[in-house]
Amino acid sequence: MEEKKYSADSIQVLEGLEAVRKRPAMYIGDVGFKGLHHLVYEVVDNSIDEALAGHCDEISVTIHQDNSITVVDNGRGIPTEMHSKEKKSALEVVMTVLHAGGKFDKDSYKVSGGLHGVGVSCVNALSSDLQVQVRRNGKLYEQKYKTGVPQAPVAEIGTSQESGTTVTFKPDGTIFNELVYKYDVLSARLRELAFLNAGIKLVLIDEREKTEDGEFQSDVFHSEGGLSEFVQYLDANRTALIPNPINVTGERDMVAVEVALQYNNSFNENIHSYVNNINTIEGGTHVSGFRRALTRVFKSYGDKNGFFNKLKFSVTGDDFREGLTALISVKVPEPQFEGQTKTKLGNSDVTGIVETCVGQAIQNYLEENPKEARMIIEKVILAAQARNAARKARELVQRKTVLSSTGLPGKLSDCSEKDPGKCEIYLVEGDSAGGTAKQGRDRSFQAILPLRGKILNVEKAMEHRIYDNEEIKNIFTALGVHIQDDKTLNTEKLRYHKIIIMCDADIDGSHIVTLILTFFFRQMKELVEQGYIYIAAPPLYLVKKGKKFQYCWNEEERQEAVSRLGEGKDESVNIQRYKGLGEMNAEQLWDTTMDPDTRTLRQVTIESAAEADRIFSMLMGDEVPPRRQFIETHAKYAKIDA
Repeated sequence: MEEKKYSADSIQVLEGLEAVRKRPAMYIGDVGFKGLHHLVYEVVDNSIDEALAGHCDEISVTIHQDNSITVVDNGRGIPTEMHSKEKKSALEVVMTVLHAGGKFDKDSYKVSGGLHGVGVSCVNALSSDLQVQVRRNGKLYEQKYKTGVPQAPVAEIGTSQESGTTVTFKPDGTIFNELVYKYDVLSARLRELAFLNAGIKLVLIDEREKTEDGEFQSDVFHSEGGLSEFVQYLDANRTALIPNPINVTGERDMVAVEVALQYNNSFNENIHSYVNNINTIEGGTHVSGFRRALTRVFKSYGDKNGFFNKLKFSVTGDDFREGLTALISVKVPEPQFEGQTKTKLGNSDVTGIVETCVGQAIQNYLEENPKEARMIIEKVILAAQARNAARKARELVQRKTVLSSTGLPGKLSDCSEKDPGKCEIYLVEGDSAGGTAKQGRDRSFQAILPLRGKILNVEKAMEHRIYDNEEIKNIFTALGVHIQDDKTLNTEKLRYHKIIIMCDADIDGSHIVTLILTFFFRQMKELVEQGYIYIAAPPLYLVKKGKKFQYCWNEEERQEAVSRLGEGKDESVNIQRYKGLGEMNAEQLWDTTMDPDTRTLRQVTIESAAEADRIFSMLMGDEVPPRRQFIETHAKYAKIDA
């Protein structure tokens, strides 16, 4: 067979939106759960841009029965006039040409949320069907597309006394491997946008679910207080140290700064930052400016008033941020993003702008509120003392690890493979299940660490207490990681790139999973962010008749198995309900839960750090009523899906 030559003709040029369909992950991240929801965010971001420009105050998102989406806004409406350069309607240009849109024109939008201006055209390319209607200049216009291809020119189909844009799209099933929208995920993002953009009304409607009164499930998100209300929402399950959040607003060199911060009784630092409504999960120059201002002003105030005189060690920036919940939002005309996920702000001038605005506001607050200032400083001193104790506890744990013969916990059954990328460790509930897992595992790459009982609830524990807990010490030493003095996690010697939580498929098992996840989220967040944490999914039932059998992970599968094996009669089959991992023998545990070819692993990701922070504080904190309400609301979802 003749080998094809690599010539000029080998270079393929993808016209229009072909590139998006060919490599969708390059544009929206992935073609799974995240990418699916990202389509909605891209369309909503266009409407938010209209709101930022002062032309829109209401946006609605509807999930239809077939999981198609409609987004409606009351903005100016996408222009429909002929585009002089492209020789077609500006609406069609926006919907079909990459890097086309008003956000590239400084006169149209001072700031915008989209990163690259590919938003709505990408949504069009990745939708099997999309319809856009524009209400503008007293007329109603429409255009329809299939996989990004216009089915006809933009047409005037009627009149309208209102203005705005309506986009309805259905994600392409040949592109996405997940097509079902999650109401909670969309509602979390719309709630976030409402807080970040005070005064805008955002509505979410789900036509797939009806309430008890027969109405579609829906929520309205609207905030007049903005970031102040956002902080209070996040801290609802904690006790605030000061009556109201400290607010900061300012503008300099066309950069708008808004900050709200609140001190509470927790031991965690929770700083969430945004640039033009984009969640900058890796921080950046705006966060650096905030931290510098906070440390400088509080330290100066404490030194001036003699609060730190009796301390035998220095107070650091970490101490000023313990028990702090803060929201930082900046609006930047031309943001420069860097970092692995392009969510780290790089504009160097923003550091000084934020530091100046925040520093002056905090200084004014401390001088005008001496009682609250003293309460915060006392909290800072406690944090400094606890940090010093935690450092000694960490050093003790690490010193014992170095001095021991292997440096590993005695309960750990390690694997023979040494390449972390090929290794996985199971954190198993109980010694009994741990023993079964040890027998059933593949010793070459699977390690087992049994955990006795429920590990410490780190949500309510001071840091130095965490290192006194035997199970937590075992996790640290088994993984080979340690927390550095700046509270970042050193993962250079991480021994496994799959860390799998394996607990019983019952209420107690779920509680232990939540305790372990709380520990990872609060103490080893980097492992979650880098995609190393997974949850195993053991089956709930074994349905058996004669030599035929089927494992089932939920009630629907059990009923299907009874119908298939027992012809719909429960009494004709043997149904075993697994109350715990220990009820399975080693072979069954391998077949259902540990064999890479047949098991189901759920990777733990953080869709919204702010929402995750709120839920962990609510589930694992001291306040009972919010937790009870959450459980009652989500009781119908409290099941294990295969």
